[in-house]
Amino acid sequence: MKLMGKLLGGLAVVATALAFTGQVFAQDNSVDAIKKRGKLQVGFATFVPWAMRDKQGKWVGFEIDVSTKLAKDMGVELDLVPTAWDGIIPALIASKFDVIIGGMTVTPARKEQIDFTDAYSNSGLGVAANKQLAASLKWPEGYNDSKVTFACRRGSTPCQFIEKTFPKATLRQFDDQGVGYQEVVNGNAYAFIGSEPLPSFKVLENPDKLFKANRELFEGGFEGMGLKKGNPATLKFLNDWIASNKSWLDERRGYWFRTRDWANMIP
Repeated sequence: MKLMGKLLGGLAVVATALAFTGQVFAQDNSVDAIKKRGKLQVGFATFVPWAMRDKQGKWVGFEIDVSTKLAKDMGVELDLVPTAWDGIIPALIASKFDVIIGGMTVTPARKEQIDFTDAYSNSGLGVAANKQLAASLKWPEGYNDSKVTFACRRGSTPCQFIEKTFPKATLRQFDDQGVGYQEVVNGNAYAFIGSEPLPSFKVLENPDKLFKANRELFEGGFEGMGLKKGNPATLKFLNDWIASNKSWLDERRGYWFRTRDWANMIP
């Protein structure tokens, strides 16, 4: 009886090991699964000029360019999956799509939940402030006051920065960053903090209402593609793709972030 128990126990260990090996193998070959499926599913959130709708309702932006080229180079179709920003990591973990390509800054907290590729873009934060409300405030110390209200996109790095840097201020978070900016334009919030170049663009669009509170970028971050943990082969594939497309990535980022040549495309 003891011998039978040991045999059964040994078989269970072997079965568990084989199952684990099979699981890792399947994860390591998810690129093959994508190619077999014939479709790359990309999760992202609306974020000018990363991803936005043009006048015809088509998705355009830096992230859309990146996703489109990646899918083309893989020889598959692109399936874009727009997702609320504060739920995008849970959606990835739940396998709603294959990868996040959405201007996500790599942070220690996020790295505890998912894996990131090497950086394919980098940006800093900017502040678009209401002239009437905030013109007399000194940046940044004058903004740490209970009378000051900040706006930001829910679940984003700027929201975390505001909470840490301006604990006395009121924080309003919006799923749609366009609504948040409009609140600043309308005088219902002092300032919106967001990833550049959007704060600068908003100031240019509303010169009579807004001004740039910060002279230099701060909290500079690097953006990586997000993957479920345990996909080393996929991670290597994407890192190799990023490394071999550095010049192209720089060119596309220059178009979307350092020019306004695309502005007439947007409603």
